[in-house]
Amino acid sequence: DGSAVLFRSMRYGWDLSDTRLYLAPIEGGLPTPLAMPVSGGGDLSPDGTRVAYSPLARDFRTWKRHEGGWAQDLYIFDLESHDLEQVTDHVRSDRDPMWIRGKIFFSSDRDGTLNLYSYDTRTKVLEQLTTSDVWDVRWPSDDGDHQIVYELNGELQIYDIGQGASKPLSIEVPDDGLAKRPKRLEVADYIEDFALSPKGERALFIARGDVFSAPIEKGRTRNLTQTSGAHDKWARWSPDGKQIAFISDMTGEEEIYLVSQDGTGEPVQLTEGGQAMRYAPEWSPDGSRLAFSDKGGKLFVLEVDTREVIEIADEARGQIRDYTWSPNGGHVAFSMTDINDFGSIYIWSVADRQLHRVTSEMFHDFEPVWDPDGKYLYYFANREYAPQISSIEWNFATDRETYIYALALREDVEHPLPPESDEVTIDEEKDNGDKEENGDEEEENGEEKAKDPIGIDFDGLAGRVARIPVDADNFGGLTAASGYLLYVKGAPFYYGRSADTKSSLQLFSFEDREASTLAEDISGYALSGDGKKVLVRHGSSYKLYDVKKNGKDSAKAVSTAGLVVDLVPEEEWAQIFDEVWRRNRDFFYVENMHGYDWEALREQYRPWLEHVGHRSDLNYLVGEMIAELNVGHTYKAGGDYEIPDRQPVALLGAELEQELEPDTTGRYRFAKILRGQNEEDKYRSPLTEIGVDVDEGDYLLAIDGVELTAETNPYQLLRNKTGHPVELTVNDQPILEGARKVSINPITNEAKLRYLDWVEANWRKVDELTDGRVGYIHVPDMGGDGISEFIKWYYPQLRKEGLVVDVRSNGGGNVSQMLIERLRRSLLGTGFNRNSDTPETYPATTFYGHMVCLIDEDSASDGDIFPHFFRQAGIGPLIGKRTWGGVTGITGRGPLIDGAAIYVPEFGTNAIDGSWIIEGHGVEPDIEVENDAKSILEGRDPQLERGVEEVLRMIDADPKKLPERPAPPIKTK
Repeated sequence: DGSAVLFRSMRYGWDLSDTRLYLAPIEGGLPTPLAMPVSGGGDLSPDGTRVAYSPLARDFRTWKRHEGGWAQDLYIFDLESHDLEQVTDHVRSDRDPMWIRGKIFFSSDRDGTLNLYSYDTRTKVLEQLTTSDVWDVRWPSDDGDHQIVYELNGELQIYDIGQGASKPLSIEVPDDGLAKRPKRLEVADYIEDFALSPKGERALFIARGDVFSAPIEKGRTRNLTQTSGAHDKWARWSPDGKQIAFISDMTGEEEIYLVSQDGTGEPVQLTEGGQAMRYAPEWSPDGSRLAFSDKGGKLFVLEVDTREVIEIADEARGQIRDYTWSPNGGHVAFSMTDINDFGSIYIWSVADRQLHRVTSEMFHDFEPVWDPDGKYLYYFANREYAPQISSIEWNFATDRETYIYALALREDVEHPLPPESDEVTIDEEKDNGDKEENGDEEEENGEEKAKDPIGIDFDGLAGRVARIPVDADNFGGLTAASGYLLYVKGAPFYYGRSADTKSSLQLFSFEDREASTLAEDISGYALSGDGKKVLVRHGSSYKLYDVKKNGKDSAKAVSTAGLVVDLVPEEEWAQIFDEVWRRNRDFFYVENMHGYDWEALREQYRPWLEHVGHRSDLNYLVGEMIAELNVGHTYKAGGDYEIPDRQPVALLGAELEQELEPDTTGRYRFAKILRGQNEEDKYRSPLTEIGVDVDEGDYLLAIDGVELTAETNPYQLLRNKTGHPVELTVNDQPILEGARKVSINPITNEAKLRYLDWVEANWRKVDELTDGRVGYIHVPDMGGDGISEFIKWYYPQLRKEGLVVDVRSNGGGNVSQMLIERLRRSLLGTGFNRNSDTPETYPATTFYGHMVCLIDEDSASDGDIFPHFFRQAGIGPLIGKRTWGGVTGITGRGPLIDGAAIYVPEFGTNAIDGSWIIEGHGVEPDIEVENDAKSILEGRDPQLERGVEEVLRMIDADPKKLPERPAPPIKTK
């Protein structure tokens, strides 16, 4: 009737798929949800009494032809009776319902691409209307009468229902192309790497795909590459200071280039034929060679003059990233990982091109660096362990276990820290003639000596090791300077909260034999070639320090204000398109790209580039391309959108209802207050804090003195009110007379409170249905929140007879194996002390009872993996619906040129027989139970109820009781 707008929102949800449909009154006021407890896209029937909708929402997922548990089906919901009729039932997605007269029109990819279909609500006949076999019919929308407009191959088409045919829609949108205009852009916020000149006079910054040379104090910042259409990165200064080596994809593949440090001349290409992502080109000290690696695990040495590329190593477990040249360029040291996931140090010799393993496979050794004098090779290692013991169970974890070690490269080399002894200094007269003669001899042989390789006695090298006297910690980023070692002491890692200390740059002095802090709160550093200066990143700022004792006082700010590019957006967008394609080619977990012709798909989508008018268009384009691979975790995020920040809205931790009866004049009432747990910050509820006098049923009459009227949405008055107290005027009557004023500290997100409210209701239900015999745990994800909630809920319920483990709507992560390890523990024995009749279990904290696992369509990623192995481990049956089916894991591979992120599925999941599992299908339940909308609206949870029923059945069939105390032994004769 035109009185309201139908929209979808997560405002009352706590996970990504927890959305509902709402009606927003045209005249203003509070939007009200339709009755369905969850909903994806939907459309009202012409008479407004029913809704065609999908309970699931995956409209913006970049995954075509999905056949997992999250595939959408369509239903008709009666808004009065709450009856539900299923319209479609297909392994692939049916979505975008439109109710036109007596038919429901929708899109489906059941035949490989999205096409239009119709469903006659009277005859129940399903009909396919369009037959596109290459491009999806996307985003259909109807006029409510006889036309449906949709996107096809980047253009609009109109389908005429009466004619049963589509025709192109020719439109002209006046556009001045603002987002496509070339522009000058400050890019200090886009720095992705930095380095120093050999003596620390200038810095290199790599930002927005260009290489910049910036002065430490005085002078002009130079853009050395100026390539909008190329992603230049990994820039390194030559030892003589004349040239910069860097990697660029200006040919369409990543190659190594040289450019003059003063910005004159064009870059010179050194390599060709690249077919993979490449990593930093590191100069040999004499400037004749460059070492670099690629994503395939190969390590190369490039002869700069001849352009010869020599493969020197091949890492089977990942990439080699810690390669470093010996002081005179005769050797390259690096680490490679064995099948036990422990790293070992290797040395490659230039002279004979032989590779030597120099540390044992029994330890984890990594990040080798050479002593500037060529006597030692320093490196990190995890060799000595002093594990931490958990405070909640008898178990250990290793942390802060990294030490620094030194290998003596020759048998005649003394200990790096020999015994100290105070001795007399003796002055000796020297024959000046001999000195001059010796000096001449050294000068004559200088060139020859510089080319001599460092002598390394490989026999027995692994045993010539000494530990540097620095306490173990979380170390990384090891480098060496004359008399010093530099390294980063990393902040401790916690799953679920920030560390209480920041990362710092440490300086170990061989003279003083102790470490000191050179710089605090850092996020990276670069050492000059002579080892005397270090450039440190502090958040978004940079400082230069002297490498010396008390060098902390030498800090000198380095400006990045001169980092400016002349950006041509269309060139940059084309580069991003190609890099996204390459990253998927390089890192996708199987080389066959799931059988798709990846090059053909690139060319299929490339013509869209000329129609991209905004950065968001580009994300849509690359999303469509990567979605063709038919796999989960093909994600893209971010980019330089140039859009204003969203206005923050203060939230109260409550649900408001508007009373529209005449005698209430549209007043707002607190229908529900989310109680929270105010002892835990993430569950803080503003209205239940000490001293806040607000109850359910009270009326909210004004916010910060502004009275709420029937036409006012309360959240309008809460915009930009975050971070400071808000005054509420409340009363138990819908009138201002007798009202009270309450000051609260609002929150910015209610999702945690809604989650906790749901979990506590489930726990109470299980407790009531079983008289306290069965416990309940919900695990929201397999990350920080998930492991925290598991600890909080699992251990207090260890002695229950049964346990319902709920991973519905689990958002995934990587800790599922930790939970499985604890849940599958077998009771091997018990023990009693004198004062307790309750035994201790062996192993400790072993649950001895029956368990079931609840799953649904939103159990995703590691939330898919958990139930699969829960069942395989014999822990218990699975109850609910088939899971999402996306388990091919991802990791970060660095930002795109404008700071955006692209994630490539890299890590497949297999059964022990080697077969691929779960991906694309999900995990089937042992007992299928649907949580239908009508049951949920009645306050029921059929899946939870069946879980309780099954646990009780298992308990009755096979009671598991810990043994009682045995009679005391008698040991007299």
